Amino acid sequence: MVEQIRGDAPVLVIGLGRFGAACAGELDRLDREVLAIDESLELVQKWSERVTHTVQADARNIDALKQIGAQDFQVAVVAVGSIIEASVLITANLVDLKVPQIWAKAVSQSHGKILARVGANHVIYPEREAGERVAHLVSGRMLDFIRFDDDFVLAKMYPPKFIRGVGLNESGVRTKYNVTVVGVKSPGKPFRYAEANTVVTNHDLIIVSGTNVDVERFAALDR
Repeated sequence: MVEQIRGDAPVLVIGLGRFGAACAGELDRLDREVLAIDESLELVQKWSERVTHTVQADARNIDALKQIGAQDFQVAVVAVGSIIEASVLITANLVDLKVPQIWAKAVSQSHGKILARVGANHVIYPEREAGERVAHLVSGRMLDFIRFDDDFVLAKMYPPKFIRGVGLNESGVRTKYNVTVVGVKSPGKPFRYAEANTVVTNHDLIIVSGTNVDVERFAALDR
């Protein structure tokens, strides 16, 4: 069982390539305390102005991790992915230091399996996930797409004609297509949660949830 982690717990980010730097920068923007490390002094200096705490260190060396206090973190992100051996060794070091929650980037299914067996709690496949997302967007039917576990997805799209101008309960979206409209975005207004009597107009965008197959089928309806 994964230990419950505080929502504001400091995060250790290892690797300042594009993925690691984006993760560290966004966490910093969200006012999370972040320590980002990389063995490259050039990358550490490059990101030092965007991330509050950056340190040069070789995370393959467990003593180096101890010196920066890695064992005191509850959450770590291993953003080193291209060098599989380093990625696995760093993850193993964090496990040995008893970091309770470890997120690790993988570049392949086999790499991900090794990371999970070593002790990573969450394995991330950023390139595969980005590729899947683009595949759903290139059709032009969806404006955004997020897949979760167990084949559950959220998609942003224009509403089909048959649900416009009537309440969602009248249109029968859920009973006919097994999807749920969870949010509506009107021009110039923030997203709002959809309710049974919500009326969608020609100018709105909607957020829809359901299985991948059901959402794809719904997105293919006449607009």
